[in-house]
Amino acid sequence: MGGDGLTLVAIEGRQSLREEVAQALRAAIVAGQIRPGTTYSAPTLAARFGVSPTPVREAILDLAKEGLITIVRNKGFRIKSLSDRELDEITEVRGLLEIPVVADQAGRLTAEQLKELGSLADAIVAAAQRGDTVAYIDADTAFHLTLLRWAGNLRLVDIVADLRSRTRLNGLDALVGSGQLVASAEEHLELVALLAAGDREGAAELMRRHLRHVRGIWAARPER
Repeated sequence: MGGDGLTLVAIEGRQSLREEVAQALRAAIVAGQIRPGTTYSAPTLAARFGVSPTPVREAILDLAKEGLITIVRNKGFRIKSLSDRELDEITEVRGLLEIPVVADQAGRLTAEQLKELGSLADAIVAAAQRGDTVAYIDADTAFHLTLLRWAGNLRLVDIVADLRSRTRLNGLDALVGSGQLVASAEEHLELVALLAAGDREGAAELMRRHLRHVRGIWAARPER
């Protein structure tokens, strides 16, 4: 929609509208559809979401408190660019936190948990196949945070969720065009299989590869 490349679907009230708008905005930021250097207004976003401006303004305030955006008085908000050093640091921290925890889940998940994880992986692949980058980010986030949550450390989940929300996958659109996004999405199906098989080392290696792929996407910055 428009020249800024932002594509957002209408929201149907299922949970708090404020929370759902905030979640959709986080996904759009990570997907690179909300770009640094552009000012976004609440009324414009509200029209695209199909809601009133009030929950959008409330969600914007929430994201500002989280440090994800900067309020531009009487205009809206902007997001900031991240340096290569910041992206490298985020990758390193995520690797230290996520890889051992995910690997430790190998062979420990119940059949019900594996089924739920498999459904989330299927949703990631489906979003990649139809080129819906915001839905891809949303499903990908749910997959990884659900897996971490089952490890039992909710503070870890909060930290990783915050790190993920600060990233910018600005190369996703290019991956959609090349078909590589589907290949990246299918890594989640592979991870489920490794966890089901109890392959701890395989799960750890796949997570390392997955994070390297994600860092490569971060390096693609079309706004520059």
